[in-house]
Amino acid sequence: MLQQGEVVDLTGTSRKTLLGYEELGLVIPARAENGYRLYNEHQVSVIRQIRRLNDIGIPLRDISPFVDCLNTGSQYADSCPSTLGEYRRAIERIDKTISTLTTQRTALVENLTVASRRMLEEMSTVDSQNPNLAPLPEDLPEPEDDGATDHLPGMALPELRLPSTDGDEISLNDLGHGRVIIYVFPMTGAPEQDMPEGWDAIPGARGCSPHNCDMRNHYAELVQAGISRVFGLSSQPLEYQRSLLEALRLPHPLLTDERMLLSQALGLPTFSAGNITAYRRLALLIHQNTVEHVFYPVFPPGEHAQVVLNWLREHPTPQQS
Repeated sequence: MLQQGEVVDLTGTSRKTLLGYEELGLVIPARAENGYRLYNEHQVSVIRQIRRLNDIGIPLRDISPFVDCLNTGSQYADSCPSTLGEYRRAIERIDKTISTLTTQRTALVENLTVASRRMLEEMSTVDSQNPNLAPLPEDLPEPEDDGATDHLPGMALPELRLPSTDGDEISLNDLGHGRVIIYVFPMTGAPEQDMPEGWDAIPGARGCSPHNCDMRNHYAELVQAGISRVFGLSSQPLEYQRSLLEALRLPHPLLTDERMLLSQALGLPTFSAGNITAYRRLALLIHQNTVEHVFYPVFPPGEHAQVVLNWLREHPTPQQS
């Protein structure tokens, strides 16, 4: 006979959960003279199978047929006809939930698309008055692919938390299961801050505001194409990023990496101008917390979102294909 603490260690089930099983009549332990709960080997096996069934979607209120099956001597909890019916009912509940969520998601994406178009109409006048969004000079040098990102596809994102303009810290190794786009830009200009000397002569340096606005303008299309989250990232201070987010009315958060930790962890390419070191412009497409694809170099920056959308159409996720 095993005491409750030993059962917790063996099954990974908490004391509170064991008491819940007891209240539901699923596992009734014996009692020692001192009042301690005691569990036999069979009950430990039952507890393990209850936990497994609950983890895959069988509610505790519907698990008693499985326990009854085990208590009649069956080696497996689902060897009795009644348990097959419980599987079927659980599947039906999940199918209904999926149908409801799919309908809701479709409606949300439609609303997002309409709201995005409305916002872009409102922003067209504002953008036309922003000097940072003036057409880029035609003679800007185009960056070349120097192979600085060839090592990135297949790399797992590091255990790194970066400040976000939405007030949270984002764990880069826990971005969820869907596709995520992180577009990286050097730095944006500001009225009170001159850009480093020779900035326009550096291939790919200029154009950060157009890059951000382009991702903003195509945000709804990116979501429709299967992107679950969009982030912009630069080494600028968080308060500066918040001002940029507000000025450009970006619908997605910006991440700050002032110490350029992501460059150290993944080897992202950088460049120097004056006394400033900045990230080279690129975009990481993340799937299941692993770099699936890298867009590099990015040019022209104000047309990058369409490049991403074209790639997504040509490379659907397994669920979409």
